Formats: sequence, structure tokens, C-alpha cells
Amino acid sequence: MRLLKLVFNFYLNASIHVAFAVFAFLRITEAYFEFTSNESLNWFIFFGTITGYNFVKYAGVAKMHHRSLTKDLKMIQVFSFFCFLALIFFMYQIPPKTLYFSAPFVLLTILYAVPFLSGFDKNLREVSYLKILVVAFVWSGFTILIPLIDAGKVISLEIVFLMLQRFLIVIVLILPFDIRDVNYDAISLQTIPRKIGVKKTKKIGLILLVFSLILEYLIPSSDMLKTPFMIFFFMLIILLMRAKKDQSKYYSSFWVEALPIVWWLLLLVFHNF
Repeated sequence: MRLLKLVFNFYLNASIHVAFAVFAFLRITEAYFEFTSNESLNWFIFFGTITGYNFVKYAGVAKMHHRSLTKDLKMIQVFSFFCFLALIFFMYQIPPKTLYFSAPFVLLTILYAVPFLSGFDKNLREVSYLKILVVAFVWSGFTILIPLIDAGKVISLEIVFLMLQRFLIVIVLILPFDIRDVNYDAISLQTIPRKIGVKKTKKIGLILLVFSLILEYLIPSSDMLKTPFMIFFFMLIILLMRAKKDQSKYYSSFWVEALPIVWWLLLLVFHNF
């Protein structure tokens, strides 16, 4: 039992779970636009998510405590290094055009963690309200725009609607994390819950979800796609409304983050029916 817990915690802490959430969003995009996936691109984004998230989460910690790193953190560093090698391998399997359009999103990820503002001691994460927007923009870019460009799709109003919907959904997925971290974030890090409170944050989340629902019905698609979305939609509402400052250890890091995976699995089930 202890071993299973260690493996599960490593799965979460090493950003494998969040990478599967991003991978699920990629598969959802493929289902909506009915194109054959580029497996090399999907794995490039999967391993890129692990590399990027672990860089953002642990780069500062490793720098400050490089001589006394815990065993778990050392394992995550080694794991991240091999994921980076996998990222490089799959990068060479992707057309240059796709990589060119990926560059701005990669740059945003780097600037999210690397200080370059105010005398090089401040990064994008520390700019009020920008953190959540940058993450949502990068997720929507990598899970909608990049795979569609790679597939040779012409940017249409339908794609714009889906990208805006994905942007709003990712913002709402982040809100339970921000609610959890209110007591731990630095005062200078002005997240939405810290600035306006938890209740108003949930109201904003509901408004954004209503807009995402409207966009879903502006996007031409079959009932096979609509029904899984509606199940995902109500599950996200429930988890958002039940989010609190003193939530359980796995509430956001596992259950909330699992919702895109559930959405993708529901699509597979309804497709088989």
C-alpha cells in the first residue's frame, strides 16, 4: 500500500497526470474536427508538458537547494531529463511549420518561470492575474491551434470558437487550484480568489462556463460530442462549487485535473455506442 502511494504521489508530482490531461484535450480536438492525429506531435506535447511543468515548479527550488535535494525531487529531475530527451526525439519527427507556430507558446512557458521583468527579478507568473491567462492561452494553443495547423486545417470561425471555449475551460479548471493556494501564495501574487474572495471567484467560474456552453452549441457537431461535453460541464461545475481553501490533498491535483481525461474517455464510450 505504501509503495502504491509513493508511485501515485510521483505520478502527480512529476506532472504525468497534467500531461495526460493535455493529451486528452488533444484527442478531444481530433474528435471535434475528425482528422487523423499526428502521434509524434501528440507525444511531443505530452513530454513537453512534463518538461515544462517540472521546470516551472522545481527550477527555483533546485537552484536554492541543489546540495540538499530530497530523494523525490532528485527522481523528478532525472525523470524530467529523460522526458526532455523524448521531447527532442519527437521534435525531429514534426514538420518545421508546426514547430514554427509552437515557438511562441514555448517562449511563454519559459518566460512564465524565468525572471525577465523589473530588473530581472520577476517573471510572468508574478504579474497580477497574468498567470491564469498565460496558462490557459498556452493550453488552448497547444491542444487546438498547433494540432490543427499541423493537420493543414484552415483557421475558421469554428476553430476560433473552440479555442476560446478551451481557453475559458482551462481558466475554470485552474480556479480550484488558486482557491486552494490562497493561504500559501505570496501576498504579491494577486490571484483571482486572493483579490475578490472565494465566493466571487466561483461566480466568475460559473459565468465563464455558461459562455463555454454557448460556444459548444455554436460549434457544429453531433450529439455524440455534445453529450460527453454536458457530462464534463456539470462535473466541472460540481468540483468548482465544492472547492475550498482547506481542500483535500488530491482534490485539485488529481480530481479536477482528471476532468479532461474523463471527457475524452466519455467521447470514446459514446463513439463505440
